Amino acid sequence: MPAEQLLFTAPGLHENAQALEKQLKKQIAKALDLSPRVIIVYGSTCFVDTSDPLRNIDKLIRAHGPRISRIQAGNCVDMLVGREEREAIADGQRVYWLTPGWLRHWRYIFREWDDGKANETFPQNDKAILLDGVGFFEEYTQEHADEVLAFSDWMKIPIEPHPISLDRLHNLLLEQAKNTS
Repeated sequence: MPAEQLLFTAPGLHENAQALEKQLKKQIAKALDLSPRVIIVYGSTCFVDTSDPLRNIDKLIRAHGPRISRIQAGNCVDMLVGREEREAIADGQRVYWLTPGWLRHWRYIFREWDDGKANETFPQNDKAILLDGVGFFEEYTQEHADEVLAFSDWMKIPIEPHPISLDRLHNLLLEQAKNTS
């Protein structure tokens, strides 16, 4: 697939359901002009309509017609590493899971959070683990060590990388491509 056919929404939109819906609708319309089939790479828990809790990401997508489907995963972390593998990686510790985008865009994603909400959320975990399938953490830390430290300080837990394979994501995308043909 040509790169120009990959369309993105802003990072961290699960924190703002209205913005997610607006951007997703816009990108779906563009995608339908480019391709006969569209695969949405959002998890089942990434969109919550607080005014209508029964309206989920799948209902939002179905409103745009049958040519659209969604990757079958719970969230971005689940797309990279399944529950059993996460449990093995955590090794009994309480973990806040991160992907490279979360580290790169943390100030944007959590822009509406105050220190109180951060203190309620993060310190209940022993650490944050960044699932890294491309060697992102090492390179990013060399260039932006101050950002990594600032995020870790704000969360009040350490951040450590964990190398992963991208096989799970690859397989989920292939499975969805087969199901939508």
